Amino acid sequence: MEFFSDLIQYGYLRNAFLAAILSGISCALVGTYIVARRMVFLSGGITHASFGGLGIALYAGVNPICGAMLFALLSALGIEWASERGKMRQDSIIGIIWSVGMALGALFMSLRPGYTSGDMTAYLFGSIITITRGDLIALLMLTLALLIGAMLWLRPIMYVAFDRSFAQSRAIPVRTISYLMALVLAATIVLSIRMMGIVLLIALITMPVVIANALTSSYRHIALTAPVVAVAGNITGLIISYEWEVPPATAIIFTLSVGLIAVKLLTLSRKNATHKA
Repeated sequence: MEFFSDLIQYGYLRNAFLAAILSGISCALVGTYIVARRMVFLSGGITHASFGGLGIALYAGVNPICGAMLFALLSALGIEWASERGKMRQDSIIGIIWSVGMALGALFMSLRPGYTSGDMTAYLFGSIITITRGDLIALLMLTLALLIGAMLWLRPIMYVAFDRSFAQSRAIPVRTISYLMALVLAATIVLSIRMMGIVLLIALITMPVVIANALTSSYRHIALTAPVVAVAGNITGLIISYEWEVPPATAIIFTLSVGLIAVKLLTLSRKNATHKA
């Protein structure tokens, strides 16, 4: 297969391959918490809000990922704070931040000298060519931190995800965990933007978890299975995109979609077989 021979030869392809592995693990681990807490819309809001930081950073001539990270972190903290204090409905806050972030990003990118529509497309839908060694190092550090955190604090995080009142009764620092997970979600989103793009990234956070949840209802098992599913989907999609010359993020989404349909059909056939027996 041409992909694996070129993987050795081309640095950008190796970067994309490693990013597919690391982003798959990190997005699936964070996604397990997000899906369990039914906060998928939150991840979409933070993802799209980060576009405002991207646009402003590009206009100012600084690293766009730094701008996106600042916007994403502030958005995550703001949403968590406002919803906790009951200042506004969470879905309303997310909708406002979502639209304002996208508007700011589009405005400042269009004002940048030498602007072309392709500049925006690379961030909206991902571009494996833009993945750098620095991106990989940041993703690696984040992934290692998430793996260590999952091994040490999986149970209290699970309690917060499913039942905050019960977690508080067990003297678990619910507020601290909620804010930390919001920050981790923001960091994961921003560091995975180059791979998946702002528009399609939410699928990588949710779909592997949904596939894993179709196989098991245990939070621990989902947290173990979802990263495997995400990495397999990322690598398969990357290979398909390279061989057939289609956008990698699109190929990854379709790969995960096929996997989800296959798993759902499998579980449905098993249920039918059990009922007949």
